[in-house]
Amino acid sequence: MLSTTCRNSSTKISSCLRTSTSRRWYGAPAAIQALDPRRDKTVQVTHSRGVNVIHDPLLSKGTAFSINERERLSIRGLVPPRQQEMDKQLLRVKRNLDACESPLDKFIFLSSLQDRNETLFYKLLIQNLEELSGVIYTPTVGLASQKSHSIYRRSRGMYFSSQDRGAMSAMVYNWPHDEVDVIVVTDGSRVLGLGDLGANGMQIPIGKLSLYVAAGGIRPRAVLPVVLDVGTNNESLLNDPLYLGMDHPRLDGEEYYSLVDEWVTAVTSRWPNALIQFEDFKYPHAYNLLKKYQNRITCFNDDIQSTSAITLAGILASLKARGLQQDDLSEERIVCVGSGSAGVGVCEGIIDCMVAQGRVRTREEAYKRIWMVDHHGLLGNNEIVDDAQPKGKRMNELDERQSCYAKQDMPDCLPLDQVVERVKPSVILGLTGVPGVFTEKAIRTMAQHHERPVVFPLSNPDTHAECSAEQAFKWTDGRAIFASGSPFKDVDLGEGRYGRTNQCNNSYSFPGLGLGVTVSRASRVTPNMFLETARVIASLASRSQLKEGILFPGVQDLRNVALAVGTRVCEVAYDEGVATAKLKPGELLADVVRGSMFIPDYVPLVHQPY
Repeated sequence: MLSTTCRNSSTKISSCLRTSTSRRWYGAPAAIQALDPRRDKTVQVTHSRGVNVIHDPLLSKGTAFSINERERLSIRGLVPPRQQEMDKQLLRVKRNLDACESPLDKFIFLSSLQDRNETLFYKLLIQNLEELSGVIYTPTVGLASQKSHSIYRRSRGMYFSSQDRGAMSAMVYNWPHDEVDVIVVTDGSRVLGLGDLGANGMQIPIGKLSLYVAAGGIRPRAVLPVVLDVGTNNESLLNDPLYLGMDHPRLDGEEYYSLVDEWVTAVTSRWPNALIQFEDFKYPHAYNLLKKYQNRITCFNDDIQSTSAITLAGILASLKARGLQQDDLSEERIVCVGSGSAGVGVCEGIIDCMVAQGRVRTREEAYKRIWMVDHHGLLGNNEIVDDAQPKGKRMNELDERQSCYAKQDMPDCLPLDQVVERVKPSVILGLTGVPGVFTEKAIRTMAQHHERPVVFPLSNPDTHAECSAEQAFKWTDGRAIFASGSPFKDVDLGEGRYGRTNQCNNSYSFPGLGLGVTVSRASRVTPNMFLETARVIASLASRSQLKEGILFPGVQDLRNVALAVGTRVCEVAYDEGVATAKLKPGELLADVVRGSMFIPDYVPLVHQPY
């Protein structure tokens, strides 16, 4: 699966890593120190007793406490007398979950379960990843975010607001855990394809971190969801008496960036080794923050870099599905609809890969293979095809990242249908958040020129996808290679044939990336980590799957995907000299990564007085 000499999972660390002379592991992350039931009856020590144990979701076992635990933790009589192990608990919660009538009801039920028993929550999630990932994350999390202020039950994570200026360095010590491996933070300004949801955006970091734990094996007590509440411009929220966020317009400019800087300083002073994932920040703040911090702290932007990695993985896998080689990427003709942070980020990742493959000599040459379209039309030259459009306006609006994609040999603002007719793309990407942007004419035109057109409507949730799976297969006579951000069911094409759908979602990329960064204690997240993440994921589908148009393993295999990605990211961290964890000579790297992954099983609890 992994092609370089250091990528074989059986390769010994001592032959791969230049810094592996240490006899023991130094600076082990919290994930490595996680209570792992495979390790000789490990116990968990707690200072809590009585109802504090029962009400702590990280300690509670519900009905599974043993008689001895009930005695030593002073909870005898506080839970039903008959001990029931986890298998019975799973039966109960799954039965109740299945009785929920709507996806939102299931979301609320699972949130309640997570609030009272995280071990059981993650066991249920891991056993039913394919079914439940769409509930705890896209598409249901979009609706949950919109209604977050109405369905609020219990606080999770931390909120840093405009009224907390000057206090953030003290506030971080209100969080009860000294070890934090991963922080996901949002300002709620561009939640999925739903726009500005203010403090309601908290549901996104919560959902992301649930996948970090379930898929990536990060320990539950070592994750922290955060909202930077800088206000909202969403009038419906500002006028809603139940809204829980700051009731003023969004901060912007220097006032905004200084608040973010205070927060970064505060969290890195308490948790200097934590990985920070920026999530759902609008353009251009997303790029500005990434540029400011990526070489100073361990951080990345999920919408720019992680989306880029999984989209690149999908395109690379589609090449193999069409009988081509991954090195043929530079021969693709790609139309990207969407020029925001996600669209530009995805295309930059594709450009990185083209250059790394060596088939193009410069980035400028690679830029010629991608045509970018926004809500006005093609990013072209100053020749306007419609006299009603002000001449030269577009070029003055483009920033330095977008202007790289402007085509000087094509008219500005050219509609998508005409772009497709002229370019004859083999791949079309949708990152607009606007449903129905992919027109029937555009997709049918693609299908006239390519036997298997690659159609990726990537916007979340599914109600904001640029086209549906059914439309894509109908307009291509069942020949499309299809991937979307949120899940769609396979399409019945008749006569026993099915159009296979793929979920090209960041859940394939960021959990493994976070695992690798955490295990290696990488001081930086480097561009090559995302490139290698894409290559690993693109290599995981079998030949028979690719022939059917299946590009990725099933969602149920996310933990195996995270293990493969995490192992490769670790290798990259050591190869590039950004890893700070010292490893035992002769130990297998894949075993180290695998052994660090949290497994949600109950372990004995022992009380220790302060």
